[in-house]
Amino acid sequence: MLQGKNIILGITGSIAAYKGADIASKLTQEGALVTVVMTDSATRFVAPLTYESITGRPVITSLWQESPGINHITLAEQADMVLIAPATASIIAKTAGGLADDLLSCLVLATKAPVVIAPAMHAAMYENSFTQQNISRLKKHGFYFIEPGEGRLASGGYGKGRLTDTETILGTVKWLAGKDGDMSGTKMVISAGGTREPLDPVRYIGNYSSGKTGYHLARAARNRGASVKLITTADFPDECVGIEVEKVKTAEELLRSIKDSVAGSDCLIMAAAVADFKPETARPAKIKKTSTSLEIKLVPAPDILSEVKGEFLRIGFAAETENLEDNARVKLASKELDMIVANDITGEGAGFGSDYNRALLIYRNGSTEELPLMPKSQMAEKILDAINKLRAG
Repeated sequence: MLQGKNIILGITGSIAAYKGADIASKLTQEGALVTVVMTDSATRFVAPLTYESITGRPVITSLWQESPGINHITLAEQADMVLIAPATASIIAKTAGGLADDLLSCLVLATKAPVVIAPAMHAAMYENSFTQQNISRLKKHGFYFIEPGEGRLASGGYGKGRLTDTETILGTVKWLAGKDGDMSGTKMVISAGGTREPLDPVRYIGNYSSGKTGYHLARAARNRGASVKLITTADFPDECVGIEVEKVKTAEELLRSIKDSVAGSDCLIMAAAVADFKPETARPAKIKKTSTSLEIKLVPAPDILSEVKGEFLRIGFAAETENLEDNARVKLASKELDMIVANDITGEGAGFGSDYNRALLIYRNGSTEELPLMPKSQMAEKILDAINKLRAG
């Protein structure tokens, strides 16, 4: 989604300047045209050649740098986004005060593109009232800020001021770049992960679902401009910028959350692997091994797709070990779905826990679309393409 986007990456004089190389690399890998603009102090931490080698484009370090056809006004007009990472207290103060005395500050004042700022500084500087006032002022003027992380600082101290991780920065860039995407104005509710039905305080009945498919669907939909709520049983270490995330555990909790969330939505994607059965009762204390066998009575868990209906698209999933298409078609019809994503979890290299999957999309009109083995992130895009077809009628 960043393919061909002109992104100005501003690097300022922070010890975190070396992390900008990873940001530049990831943006370039996404297809963005990255022009790095460095302040004079930034060049004392990292040589411009580093960024030039990564992006394959000239690095601009001065208002007086001779570069035919390139000046701060040209850069400002061509930019689709300006990202300053790391951003020092100095550049934040300059921007908030409308001061333009170097290339980067001139460019920020001259551009009409979104400006994203990722601060990196000592905790005392970040928490200083002047810095916080400057940040608040810039936010009021439409600048986007990415909160710094908390941890060990270059000074040896501990506090809030570390440049946040690259994935969060990239997620923010994608979220902002996709606001006018092909799903702009669409409200989506997506579930992810396998439900956990408690046996006692320490054990549960569950499944091997990792929640990766739902997670990738949520990020992909966000990147295409949708408003997304992700209801998940799984913990995701990566970013979920711009996504409303709610954690649940059991099928009952998932059902309640979905019922509360689907009002006014355009699409429900039930990617979560919901338990078919649950213990009739959960023991209040840990079950002790007092005999050689144990009998547990199971009762049906809530059938969420049967209970949640409305004027929105309903997309289901069918994880099967045999008779893939036949079983999926039965579920499609019985749940009255608009589309079902069927995947054979016994297939090599795919299924629960894997980063890859293959699937058969079956539409409500009976037609099918086969998706070969591919990364789940790529499959998420294919599923969203199919949903767009359904929305278009």
